[in-house]
Amino acid sequence: MLDAKPGAVGTTASPDRDDHTTHFPADHPGVPRPKTGILLANLGTPDGTDYWSMRRYLNEFLSDRRVIDYSPFIWQPLLQLVILSKRPFSSGEAYKSIWNNEADESPLLTITKAQTAKIKVAMAARYGDDVEVDYCMRYGNPSTKSKVRELTEKGCRQILFFPLYPHYAGATSATANDQFFRALMEEKFQPVARVVPPYFDHPMYIDALARSVERAYALMETRPDVLVSSYHGVPKRYLMEGDPYHCQCQKTSRLLKERLGWDDGDIVTTFQSRFGPEEWLQPYTVEEVARLAEAGKKKIAVIAPAFSADCIETLEEINEEIKESFEEAGGESFTYIPCLNDDDAHIDALCEVIDTNLSGWIRPKG
Repeated sequence: MLDAKPGAVGTTASPDRDDHTTHFPADHPGVPRPKTGILLANLGTPDGTDYWSMRRYLNEFLSDRRVIDYSPFIWQPLLQLVILSKRPFSSGEAYKSIWNNEADESPLLTITKAQTAKIKVAMAARYGDDVEVDYCMRYGNPSTKSKVRELTEKGCRQILFFPLYPHYAGATSATANDQFFRALMEEKFQPVARVVPPYFDHPMYIDALARSVERAYALMETRPDVLVSSYHGVPKRYLMEGDPYHCQCQKTSRLLKERLGWDDGDIVTTFQSRFGPEEWLQPYTVEEVARLAEAGKKKIAVIAPAFSADCIETLEEINEEIKESFEEAGGESFTYIPCLNDDDAHIDALCEVIDTNLSGWIRPKG
């Protein structure tokens, strides 16, 4: 039966049903107690900054038809023979500049682990040992396939899949969902599944963003002239083909402005990380910050609401490339406001979204 509950897709099972039984023959394989799995998913990370680690990661990422939808007959020769012969070197250097050397992993992985740990504690407090919480990456490790297998082996008869993207885009949420469904296709005992929808306008998410801005502004001697709300870009063609990402980003900026009680000119929406020759969503962050500086906005702050965790696009691109563009155009004060990461208000918001989407599957203890 298709699940008709808002905010979830997939099929349902009775929350009171318990298929577990001890009345198996002696030679029957072991059957774990039924549980509910919560699988958090983020974009991905290379295993290291060396050439081959970067090449494997970039090859998987740039071969995804959700990310680059050009004909493979045209794209793959260009990717394999030109791009992947050079880009792993430059990308590796970029990752080296932000790498968590102590843990020997990317900041995205470090932060996702921290988010998962806090969510696991919160879910255990609500649901006891009836839930299993884990994380996976769309590209790289730990893979979605491996984590779906682990959850099913632990007895998860139902899995809530949570792409950690506040906004829906084909190149983020959709490809993560694709990979999750591919993993389900390989399971002998396929669990019931739900997918968490975008939460770009969730009041607790907006409030967490606003509080992060308020904290950052409170620490500054002089208030910035403008807050740049920079979102990861996608080709403009995707918007024209029906992708709702652009509209959702604009709504987040509007809700953030309203929550902060600001005027229209206090916040601008931009898009970063342009790749390839075609037109992407505009204005481009790297160009807009230069324009702001030239227009007399000498003090700016930048926030990246589309990212649930700091990563190469925020720590390296915003803090280095975009900052440099601003300063070269005459900008004097550039402040990057970190992603929400494992901030308690962010974790509370994510847990609220999870609770809503677990409705009908499992009841809180007590």
